[in-house]
Amino acid sequence: MLLTVPELLVLMGGFLVIATLYSSVGFGGGSSYLALLALVFVSFFTIRSTALICNLFVVSGSSYLYWKNGHLDFKKFLPFVFASIPMAFIGALFRLSESTFFMILGGALIISAAALIYQTTKGKKSEEVSSNYAPWVTYALGAGIGLLSGLVGIGGGIFLAPVLNHIKWDKSIKIAALASFFILVNSISGIGGLLTNGTFDFPWIEGLGLVVAVFIGGQIGIRLSLSKLTGNGIKVVTAVLVLIVGIRVLLVNGLQFSFQ
Repeated sequence: MLLTVPELLVLMGGFLVIATLYSSVGFGGGSSYLALLALVFVSFFTIRSTALICNLFVVSGSSYLYWKNGHLDFKKFLPFVFASIPMAFIGALFRLSESTFFMILGGALIISAAALIYQTTKGKKSEEVSSNYAPWVTYALGAGIGLLSGLVGIGGGIFLAPVLNHIKWDKSIKIAALASFFILVNSISGIGGLLTNGTFDFPWIEGLGLVVAVFIGGQIGIRLSLSKLTGNGIKVVTAVLVLIVGIRVLLVNGLQFSFQ
């Protein structure tokens, strides 16, 4: 084992809380898993691989429940998926240094959160509306965010949701469902890229414990989302989570590595 039993139990508790919070807005929690894993694991490849596997288990359950409740519109979602899968695979092939990895991740999260906070605070609280965009916009967003998600080793929904909420692409619950499904397919693609590149490294004993924790947390979070959160509530929780994670990753992980 890479960790002692007490260390693993504490980490599992942290992952359960993260999965509960993030799944409530359609996320997998990959960005925060990365931050915690960086504190306990030395291998950069172990960190990326473990975060992707945990993502996969959270959003698999979330996507199923979104589909069961009629929020997964595959016809509208597929252009994002088709554009993002090959780009996520390509992104995972790049061997980034730790400092570059965390600085890209932190900067992208802060920008995404800032855009969503601006959109949420300036708008009036009214019935949610959706806008119509040309097909190329959907493909471009899917490809760009797919590449970024592959580069940093997370599903990408945490980048996609703030952007789509900001441009009023659809209702918040539909965007959360898309984020969950987007993370699912890109996590699979990202894992494929790591396997192809020979950089997939999953610690099976610790990893299985973390998978159990995030699956339980994910099931709690998605049920809270479907029964308790309003559209504006989903936006606020999304923005706050993304901003906190972005600042923490950039200051603690990115700048710390760059000074070494």
